[in-house]
Amino acid sequence: MLAKRIPLIITCLLLSLWVQAQTATLSGRVTDEKGRALDPVTVAVEGSVKGTLTNSKGHYELVLPSGVPVIVVFSYNGYKLEKREITLQPSEQRELDIKLIKKATELEGVTVTSDRSTEAGNIKLDPTKAGLLPTVGFGSGIESMIKTFVGSNNELTSQYTVRGGNYDENLVYVDDFEIYRPFLTRSGQQEGMSFVNADLVSGVNFSVGGFQSKYGDKMSSVLDVTYKRPKEFGGRVMASLLGASLALEGASKNQKLTYLVGVRQKSNQYLLQAQPTKGIYYPSFTDGQAQINYKFNDKWEIEAIGNYARNRFTFTPEEQTSSFGVVNQAYQLHVFYNGHEIDQFDSRFGGLSTTFRPNSKLKLKLLASGFQTNEKETYDISGEYLLGELETDLSKANFGQVKTALGTGIIHDYARNYLKVNVGNLAHRGSYDAHLHFIQWGLDANVTQISDKLYEWERRDSAGYTQPYDPNNLEMTKFYHSSADFNYMRYSGFLQDNFRFNDSSDFTASVGVRFNYSTLNGEFLVSPRAQFSYKPRKWKRDYVFKLAGGLYQQPPLYREMRDLNGDINTNLKAQKSFHIVLGGDYNFKALQRPFKITTEVYYKGMWDLVPYEYDNVRIRYFGKNDAVGYAYGGEVRVYGDIVKDATSWISLGLMKSMEDITDDKIDIKNVAGADSIVKYPGYIPRPTDQRFMLGMYFEDYFPKWKNFKMHLNLMYASGLPFGPPDNKRYGDTLRLPDYKRVDIGFSALVINGAKHPHSKVWSSVKNSWLSLEVFNLLGIQNTLSYTWIQDQTSGKTYAVPNRLTSRLINVKLIVDF
Repeated sequence: MLAKRIPLIITCLLLSLWVQAQTATLSGRVTDEKGRALDPVTVAVEGSVKGTLTNSKGHYELVLPSGVPVIVVFSYNGYKLEKREITLQPSEQRELDIKLIKKATELEGVTVTSDRSTEAGNIKLDPTKAGLLPTVGFGSGIESMIKTFVGSNNELTSQYTVRGGNYDENLVYVDDFEIYRPFLTRSGQQEGMSFVNADLVSGVNFSVGGFQSKYGDKMSSVLDVTYKRPKEFGGRVMASLLGASLALEGASKNQKLTYLVGVRQKSNQYLLQAQPTKGIYYPSFTDGQAQINYKFNDKWEIEAIGNYARNRFTFTPEEQTSSFGVVNQAYQLHVFYNGHEIDQFDSRFGGLSTTFRPNSKLKLKLLASGFQTNEKETYDISGEYLLGELETDLSKANFGQVKTALGTGIIHDYARNYLKVNVGNLAHRGSYDAHLHFIQWGLDANVTQISDKLYEWERRDSAGYTQPYDPNNLEMTKFYHSSADFNYMRYSGFLQDNFRFNDSSDFTASVGVRFNYSTLNGEFLVSPRAQFSYKPRKWKRDYVFKLAGGLYQQPPLYREMRDLNGDINTNLKAQKSFHIVLGGDYNFKALQRPFKITTEVYYKGMWDLVPYEYDNVRIRYFGKNDAVGYAYGGEVRVYGDIVKDATSWISLGLMKSMEDITDDKIDIKNVAGADSIVKYPGYIPRPTDQRFMLGMYFEDYFPKWKNFKMHLNLMYASGLPFGPPDNKRYGDTLRLPDYKRVDIGFSALVINGAKHPHSKVWSSVKNSWLSLEVFNLLGIQNTLSYTWIQDQTSGKTYAVPNRLTSRLINVKLIVDF
């Protein structure tokens, strides 16, 4: 019997030796310009999932197919990309050492690269120079860049919406830790700074849909941020009229210990004084952030990260004058205020992770983190208003003045809202490199504690009558009074495989599945997802075709559970959607410069939706899973050096997003006042139904002096839906005016330390930039929302626009050392 099997055994052994002979090994060391080892450098085959990382000594080893040319890419954050085309013979073992060159310290703008071209919907940004882009969002440079790709209608907030989703549908990760933001913030004026400190960041990946299973349970987007691993001491100081910041970085002599420290202070008092509502603004937003990484050896390292944010907003309004209407029929609202607002938002975040690599193929990571926020929103403000019609006849002496008083009244707003949220997380992440397969997995256990006290009301009086008018009772326009204390556990996990069929395959894929279970509502969710890409190697032109899809289900956290009356619905189910994304990239050269065109079309079907309304930046949910909806559209982005060595881009998007509230209806009454007809509104625009978006970033410089540059941000977005404040979504079919804004900045390199090698002071400064910025260059009065004024005497209702910021000048100084 054994004799019969001997030929088979010999055949198998020979076959295995033959297969082994079809591969070869590339190894070597990667260093910087000073000969220091770089770790971890990514060493990968272009257009493939195959790759490895260098160890603490800079060494790498990569198994490659033999007999076919492959392009090996060496990439490390902060350094220029290196590519080598290599053809190895069977069983050959070749050594290749690489020296990476650090990116120039001069301003290069925001560069969009295609390292992750196999992922649909992914945008990779280089944030190293984000501080020089003109934006009113001090401390939110990364988010300001994102808005040029996805659109915006509010420059005062760092939050963004993606493909018909809202602010709560976006995931944010920093070094694998999930990040949370304050809950009670209702306006951009109250917002502090983004958690992400651009001065500490080395890489940013932003996915606008169809993202992989390894990312969490949200329905719109993922912002995946990687912090630096510095090799030497350095830092940045920034100061402007909107705030100041300090960032430090460094490493021990043996490169085992690295650290990052960032402190920021924002006071947008200068910006808010340009608001239509005049008064005493005292905003103060401070945060401190630190990260420490220690590498015991090539196999084991630990990382600790911490953040504390102290946000204060005090406001004593005095008066406001708003003019609105058309050329031949204009109105003016004049309000005199009494009272003040005091808001406090304190948040803390801490995370600890340890990573163990038993060999070059296996990586195991354990993470523990905690988030705490303590928020207080208190105000007691009354405003006496006069609404009048303006004289529009140019021949009249009182042109532009109030000619007819239409009504007077009082609006009194009061709130004492308190919220405490604690979130604890314990997680595991792992990966295994199995040559043609790269397998990733993860498990999470999450505990959430919420303590909420809501007490808020609004009283309106017009011509001596309280609104809504009731001769027998004193009615409030709005009244919310509730409290809630509860906690729950949530468990989640994923399994994902990135693979290709062979080393020379043009086709790559990522297939995975997520699960999620909440003890609060007992719901168990399973979300399969897949991404595919095809890059024809034999084509002369550089094309990549992409397809992605899957289920994206979002369990409620807190905001979704609280309905319009402030009551908490703990039985609320997850909102659910499926994504289909089809796209392609085309890389080419024009005018001997690199360009890239990205196109994508997508469809999102949604069910178990929780309807909501916007109140400035606060989202007020209906607290019920009683809607279905959809969103579809297309996007085109063009990146490239329109001006040589100056990166620019244009992003164009078309989108339609609708929803149908299944239990919504309109009761139409007859002349006698009895119900006559019941009408079902059907599909209506979702609150984020932004049909058209155009974003552009353009960079230029003087031909003979590249150290004097101009940066132009342009944003155009069609108006969002809105309606009267009656809690009836079917009436929200009006449209805000289109959002139009242009910001421009001029930057000059005033100090270049490399040109002063003999000066102890100036040689320690790498570079220093001085910028002059003009926000809202064209002085366009964009409208964020409306205040509704009802005149009790005439019965008419007037929509008074709430404007955003006017034109403003800012001066900024940046010093890198």
